[in-house]
Amino acid sequence: MPCFWYRYGVRRISGIQFGYQGLLENSPWPVIPLDPDLVDDIQEKGGTILGSARGGGKQVDEIVDSLMKMNINILVTIGGDGTLRGAYDIYEEIKRRGLKISVIGIPKTIDNDLSLIQSSFGVDTAVQMAVPVVRGAHVEARNSIHGIGLVKVMGRESGFIAANTSLAQSDVNFCLIPENPFDLEGPNGFLEHLRRRILDRGHAVVLVSEGAGQDLLPKSTETDASGNIKFHDIGIFLKDQITAYFKKEGIEVNVKYIDPSYIIRSAPADSYDSIYCARLGAHAVHAAMAGKTQLLIGQLHNRFVHLPIKVAVSKRNHVDLEGALWRDVLENTRQPNSMKNYDFG
Repeated sequence: MPCFWYRYGVRRISGIQFGYQGLLENSPWPVIPLDPDLVDDIQEKGGTILGSARGGGKQVDEIVDSLMKMNINILVTIGGDGTLRGAYDIYEEIKRRGLKISVIGIPKTIDNDLSLIQSSFGVDTAVQMAVPVVRGAHVEARNSIHGIGLVKVMGRESGFIAANTSLAQSDVNFCLIPENPFDLEGPNGFLEHLRRRILDRGHAVVLVSEGAGQDLLPKSTETDASGNIKFHDIGIFLKDQITAYFKKEGIEVNVKYIDPSYIIRSAPADSYDSIYCARLGAHAVHAAMAGKTQLLIGQLHNRFVHLPIKVAVSKRNHVDLEGALWRDVLENTRQPNSMKNYDFG
């Protein structure tokens, strides 16, 4: 925002409340006029002064009508996969109508699931906030008889928060992510490896992404306002399964389950993310004022680049199970590469 104001002299900057829903025809939320005084200390606050909400992005006719009525000629969208898919659809409608409205995207998703960028804004802060939670889970587990600290973090289809937290806090013994399916029971299943760890070391810490192990639960048919499948709570499920398994085995355990997901998401940005976000915003302004559109600002090979939005949302970014990040996680946790049972007979 300061770049628009001070570099280019733009004085009418409108903040849209609650995402695309704030641009719908019957939106009850007025726009918020943005100026340097309002955003002066924004980097010290968690969350968003504009609010966030799912849905609305598919109603592109209404949204583009609103942009025309409000005489907006630059739309900057800040969000993840769903937000940017909506941005691309809006761009297509703008293009169809032959309007001169620029659409620029800024990646903000702690899942880090956008393609072709090094990192999304918020990932570093999420890891920083998850580390003390894992440390606390380790303390609780170590101080209990056969204690098991179980922590769930966000990550629907990409386990970057869990993977990076496992490297930042070496107390993690099992890192369960969506990209690496596992079995519960059986000689090579997760519960058997957890049993061995408990009997060998007396305690364990398990870090799980919200999207991990969904194949172990009944298939969900519910969707949220953005069309995403509503996942079952893998944390509660694992807590119950671990408790039942060790009871059956006649081994006393104390499971300490922590779900800090929304505490992590609502935290103020750390120094790295504050710098990164400010620079993403400045590059978005320069791109828009240069007349560019349908692009995402991202960093690739330590350079800020313009990526077509369509390309960035064409597929999700996943933890590469053959890559260096996951290799380092396995070495740090010393968990097996696979916890699936295979019949080689």
